[in-house]
Parts: sequence; C-alpha cells; structure tokens
Amino acid sequence: MTDTISLAAPGTEGRSTNRRGGPVSPSTSLLTPLDSSEIHLTKGYWRDWQRTNAEVVLLHCETWMERIGWTSNFDRAASGETGWQHSGIEFVDSEIYKLLEGMAWELGRGGDPELNARYDSLVSRVAAAQDPDGYLHTSFGRSWQRPRYSDLEWGHELYSFGHLIQAAVARIRTVGHGELVDVAVRLADHLYETFGPDGRVAVCGHPEIEPALVELGRALDEPRYIELAGLFVERRGHGLLKPIEYGQEYFQDDVAVREATTLRGHAVRALYLASGALDVAVETGDQELAHAVEQQWRHTVATRTYVTGGMGSHHQDEAFGVDHELPPDRAYSETCAGIASTMLSWRLLLQNGDSAYADLIERTLLNNVMASPREDGRAFFYTNTLHQRVPGTVPSEVDINARALSSLRAPWFEVSCCPTNVARTLASVELYFATKTDDGIQLHQYGDYDVHTTLADGTPIEFSVASGYPFDGRVTVTWRRSTGRSVDLRLRIPAWGAGAVLSLVGEQPRSVDADHAIVSRAFEAGDTVQLDLPMEARWTTPDPRIDAIRGTVAVERGPLVLCLEETGGSVNDVVVDTDEPLWTTDRGAGVTVRDISTVDPAWPYGDAVPAEGPGRHAMLVPYATWANDGPSTMRVWLPRG
Repeated sequence: MTDTISLAAPGTEGRSTNRRGGPVSPSTSLLTPLDSSEIHLTKGYWRDWQRTNAEVVLLHCETWMERIGWTSNFDRAASGETGWQHSGIEFVDSEIYKLLEGMAWELGRGGDPELNARYDSLVSRVAAAQDPDGYLHTSFGRSWQRPRYSDLEWGHELYSFGHLIQAAVARIRTVGHGELVDVAVRLADHLYETFGPDGRVAVCGHPEIEPALVELGRALDEPRYIELAGLFVERRGHGLLKPIEYGQEYFQDDVAVREATTLRGHAVRALYLASGALDVAVETGDQELAHAVEQQWRHTVATRTYVTGGMGSHHQDEAFGVDHELPPDRAYSETCAGIASTMLSWRLLLQNGDSAYADLIERTLLNNVMASPREDGRAFFYTNTLHQRVPGTVPSEVDINARALSSLRAPWFEVSCCPTNVARTLASVELYFATKTDDGIQLHQYGDYDVHTTLADGTPIEFSVASGYPFDGRVTVTWRRSTGRSVDLRLRIPAWGAGAVLSLVGEQPRSVDADHAIVSRAFEAGDTVQLDLPMEARWTTPDPRIDAIRGTVAVERGPLVLCLEETGGSVNDVVVDTDEPLWTTDRGAGVTVRDISTVDPAWPYGDAVPAEGPGRHAMLVPYATWANDGPSTMRVWLPRG
C-alpha cells in the first residue's frame, strides 16, 4: 500500500464540469468513477438485490415512515398549524432524505411512472416545509419547539441537511435539475450565511454535512459550498461541542482532523467526517489533510476492524474501541458504519488506485452491509454481531424500540438510519464497481454488469462482465465493440486470491501473482478475458492481540466470511478440529467439530480437558445470510479443539 496520496492541484488537467457522476465525483483523481449511464447491473447477486430494493425496500421504508408520522411532520410544518407534536426523534427528517436519494438513483435507470409519482409527491411535501430563508427542519425553530441550532451536540440539524443535499446531488447526477435541487441550494446558501466565514463558528455533533456540501459544490461548480465544508472540517477537534459522558472523541471534537492518527469515537460520525475531510483535501489540494485521512484509514483497518469489515465495537456509544478491542459477541458493527466505511474507501481508491481500498469495499459490502437486510427486503439488522449465544425472539411487527438487538432482523426501529441507508446504497451500488483513466478501464468489484463509456480521447469502451460472484470465482469479460487502439483492462485480484488464473483466447492461461491482472491490447468485438479466482474454503486466524478471539479460527470462502449457525441448537459447546481438512460446498464450507467437555460442573475453571467424542461434520454458511430462517445461534470465530 502506498504511504501517501498524491493530489493534483485544483485547476489542473482532469478538472471537469461534467455534472453527471456517482455519489462521488471529485474534480481531480487518479481514477474517474463511472456514472449511472455508463454501468448497469444485468443479473446475478447484485441485480437481484437491486431489484428487491426497487420493488420492496424503497416502498417498505416509505410505508413505515408514513405509518408512524415521520413523513407527515413536513405536512404539519407546512400547514402553519401551531403546537403540533413532532413524530419521531430529532433526526427522522434524514430518513426521508435518504429514501429520496435511493429513489433518485433508481429513477435514473429508467422510467417507472409509479415510483416517479411517489418521488415527486414526497419532494413537494418536503419543499413546502422550507422556511423563506432556506432553513428546513421539522424538529426545531417554531415557537413551541427548541430554537434553531440550540442543540448542536444532539439535534442533528446539519446532519439531516447533509442527507437532503446528497439526495439532491443524486437527482443532479441522474436526471438533472428539479424541485429538490432548488430546495438544497436555498438550504446550502442559508448554511453559508449562518456558518460561513462571517457567521457562527460551530460544528454539528454528527458529521455528514461536510461530504454533502463538497459534492453539491462539485455538482454545481459552486466553491462557496466547498469552502464551508472546509471550515467545518477545520473547526472540528477544538472543543466547540459541549463535553458529554462519552468524552469529546465521541464527536471527533478532541483532536483536529489533520492531527488525528486513527478513527475514534462514534464510528459512523468518524467515517463520515473522514470522507468529508478527504473531499475537502482533494478540492483544495491539501496534501497534509489527505495524508492524515489515509493514515487514519490504515491504522483503523489494521487494528479496529472486524473480519466482516464491520467497524465499531461498543454498544453504549456505537464507537470504536481501542486497538484490537474486537469482541465478537459484543460487536456493534452498525450497518451504517459499514456503508460509511465503503464511502471512505471509495474516495481513497479514486485518489490513488490502491487495491486494498477495493478489497475492503468488497469485504464490507458482502459481509457487513448485506448482512443487514432480510432476504425479502422487509426487515433489517441495525447491529451485526459475530456471535449470537441465544436464539432470541422474533421482533414485533409494530414495536419500533428493538434498536440494537441482533437476534433477528426487525422491520423498523425508533432509530431507522440503517434501512434507508441500505436502500440508497443498493440503488447506487454498481457505481462502486469500475473506473476509467485515459489508458483504459479498471474493474474493482465483480458481478454481472455492462459497461458502456468513452475514454478522454473518444475511444469507445463497451463490454459485459459475467460471473456467479460472490459464490463462483469465474469472471468473464466479453467485448461488444472494437476499441480501435490499445487500452488497458485491469482486473483486481483480491488479497485472498493467490493462485488466480487469467485466460485469453489464443493464449496460454497464466497465473497472476500481483494485485491486478492487466491486459493491454486493441480489443475486437467478441474478444473475451477470463479470470478464475480460487474459491476454496480457507482458515483465517486472528491477530493474537485481539484477546477476545485468541485461540479461535474463522473460515472464509472467496470474498465471503462464513459462520456456524444452529436453528434449534447451540453453537456454544463445540470446538473445531483444524487438523481435519475443510471441504468447500456450493456456497459455504464444511468443518469437523467436537463437543466440549465440562471442566467442573460446579466451577468453570480448572485443568484443561480435551474435547470428547469423535468428530462430526458441521456446515458453515455465508455470515450475511444467517437468521433468515428464524431464531438461531451463530458464531464466526470457532475455538480450536
């Protein structure tokens, strides 16, 4: 991995005013992201999930928020009625905005009249609640509510505004201008006047406004928004927020961003802030700030990240623990933190192309984020434990207070940041898959998708990717149009992919021992490139400094982390025999386990006693699929026998 990020200075070659793009479109970067017109999922794992998102998840979120009054907060705010009771906690506005972002990405794929009508209606209800000066929040600012910006620690006003702005950016990047974009511009102008260079020196307790403002500034070529984001980043870490029981690091308000060496405090807050800080660094050419963020990522991945890619090991404050504090049965690993981690890794990947960032995106999306939604798209995990000791109970279909329980996915939560975050991520997930440069195209994630783009000199790039990923390791790229000149096709070889084989028509297959396989040629229509990644199950051992899992092993198969799950039984009384071979199944693996003997029935300590009885076979399944068949026990880390 490279030690630093090299940024091109603003205004240099590579800066673009193209308003299309994905969730992130930096003005300058080593790799250029594709936009929603250039890449399309066609079938397979990701397309199935994206279809479920479009047909089920979006409507599920919309229906729940309508049912419990979160959406109608905007109607009451617009009506002029006084004294009405706000539904939900302070930041439920943000969930409507994340839903709108997901809708915008989905609508960018083509016409769905029914979804478009729902989107327009929801936007109109939001817009009607905006104050004349641009402020827009349903929890603050009216005579019977708390004053505007009176609780920056916990009020989440700027956080909610960030999600509104990101929803507007999704609209710009897919369809173009619209009513929500007008709302976002008025709001951003209000924020610049209120918190800009001549305004109040303050920050929000929950970072999110920072990456949103930068992206709006990029989309509309408005430097004031990027300037304001930079002010928020630089103000962080100077004690502007009131002290709380969790300490100032909870808000990342203990150390300046450019001086911090690791991500700390509330995991989602830390990751959103780092994303915004890198965005600011890119747009201002701030090498020091960019390097600080990259160093924070490296340290966090090395010492504070679960094998699933999940981040955050404290339930009480949803925070990172200290280095190597990664208990599996108390893993918080909030779904939103996984999404935020993906956002940060993608930004870093665009800047320096290091495949380690794409590796973490793959790990996090497939094993942490996609563990959240139930297979039918109607229930979600908020947290993602790695060891469920008791089966638990089926969550209520009407009670929304089961926020941090991990025994089963719940239809909704009092704090339902995760379902809407999953919705907007699934709606745009393919935009994390591929990039381009002047020399060619880079494939970072695998699945089934079409790419149709043009390089800077006009060279056409058209090909299809087909694979059974993440369960099958064969990836086939078929060119649909001649390039007319030599271009580079780069295919990522995951860190676990030793032994990968690359095959081209007319050439001998060759093994690849680097982090990318590169094919350079003038491609003709019909040319194919085949990559075979090893998908055999493998043992994974933890760093011995992770005390909670010392003496255990996990099993991975390709990009998937596996787990032992028992419905109607217990996973707590077995050890795994690592002297016996693993065997690979279609989607998981098999291991040999033995029952644990009791040291002393009256006292759980004493002389070591070996496991008893003959070994028996146990099947492991992808971690992300656990608990889809009802209450169960589960564990990722298995004690050695």
